[in-house]
Amino acid sequence: MTPEKKARLLAAIGAGLVRLWVFTLRFRLVDRAGVLETPPQKPLLWAFWHNKLFVMPHLFERYFPGRRGAALASESKDGEIISAFIERFGIRPIRGSTSRGGPRALVAMRRAIKDGYIMALTPDGPRGPRYRISPGVVKLAQVTGGLILPIHVTYSRYWQLKTWDGFMIPKPFSAVHITFDILHEVPATADEELFEDQRVRLERMMRPQHGM
Repeated sequence: MTPEKKARLLAAIGAGLVRLWVFTLRFRLVDRAGVLETPPQKPLLWAFWHNKLFVMPHLFERYFPGRRGAALASESKDGEIISAFIERFGIRPIRGSTSRGGPRALVAMRRAIKDGYIMALTPDGPRGPRYRISPGVVKLAQVTGGLILPIHVTYSRYWQLKTWDGFMIPKPFSAVHITFDILHEVPATADEELFEDQRVRLERMMRPQHGM
């Protein structure tokens, strides 16, 4: 079996298990941004913490049916599996990372946003620090004119892994509370001081205790 076929097989199994898992969960959504009732005319950039990735593909499929989504996946072997996995939820993978394929990935993300894709981003990924916004998501919003949608996720019961991000897996039959927070826009003309102010404001908005 070729590495590509193996990645697709593992992705198919993983996607099937996740679909069964989330079927047991109870979802509650608060749309403070109003993006479901009135989709914004500008590009949309999802922003959520790395440790809440478990439910994100399902959220896109559940609340944005028919929309085109894209997300960054590394060029590693694990990235090959992740790419095949998110494709099963209708999300286009863009290969690259901060260390490998970064500039090429940035160009691809800008092009995807221009073409109308919703870009899903983990601003504290891929290596942290946990709950700290990297400049990347703010810069991407600035250069594309996109609106950042902060997404808060809490689980009523979960397991937490001993990883850098404290990755969380909701326990079966638990409740999942989702909040789409107020849209965040970064001025195209922001200087260095205003840019940092925007980054800090977004970080405060996305702190776990803010959204719930």
